[in-house]
Amino acid sequence: MNKAEHPAGATVLIVEDEPSIADVLAIALRYHRFEVMTAGTVREGLALATRTRPDAALLDVMLPDGDGRALGRELRARRPDLALVFLTARDAPAEIVGALGFGDDYITKPFNIDEVVARLGAVLRRTRSADVLPERPPLRYGDLELDETAYTVHRSGHTVQLTPTEYALLRFLVRNGGRVVPKEQLLRHVWQYEHTAESTVVETYISYLRRKLEALGPPLITTRRGVGYGLAGGA
Repeated sequence: MNKAEHPAGATVLIVEDEPSIADVLAIALRYHRFEVMTAGTVREGLALATRTRPDAALLDVMLPDGDGRALGRELRARRPDLALVFLTARDAPAEIVGALGFGDDYITKPFNIDEVVARLGAVLRRTRSADVLPERPPLRYGDLELDETAYTVHRSGHTVQLTPTEYALLRFLVRNGGRVVPKEQLLRHVWQYEHTAESTVVETYISYLRRKLEALGPPLITTRRGVGYGLAGGA
């Protein structure tokens, strides 16, 4: 895998209580020029994140002194721009939905290390606002406005609080106007996944976007069953 594919100089906090897994992840990420810190507990992870302000956190869901999802929620509350990726041995839908409610991706164990590196890099490219061009004009669709410089979203004049991945998904739908975007295309462009049409991550994030957007107006995201998703209304 090409080292240049990933955001240079990004700092990653790994919170994993199994030393063998933490070591493999750290070695692989350092090889790809990430700065890496490791912790084995919720307490250690919080302390490291407070001192060093990482760009991303790779969190095991089950930790000896608590829940990695609760740790992620605390870290995201402190740093809304922090990229969050969860590692879990559980693949039950409820577990996945719980992690993705405020995180950016999840990876189930056992995992392929190259996939972890690639997916973490993809999340960082979505979340690191310093890596995008400044002063872009806002994107507009009906009563929706996306500020591509500040990474903020407004609907009918009200701020919509989105995670970085939710923002990236909505932006891609807006850029495609009223067209129906196939699920496979969303996986490639938003998540940089290939050959994973069976993934439920798109459906999960669409449901989050619907809930947040429909709190401020009529239904906006449409579903073409078996095809993909688009936006309703007048652009």
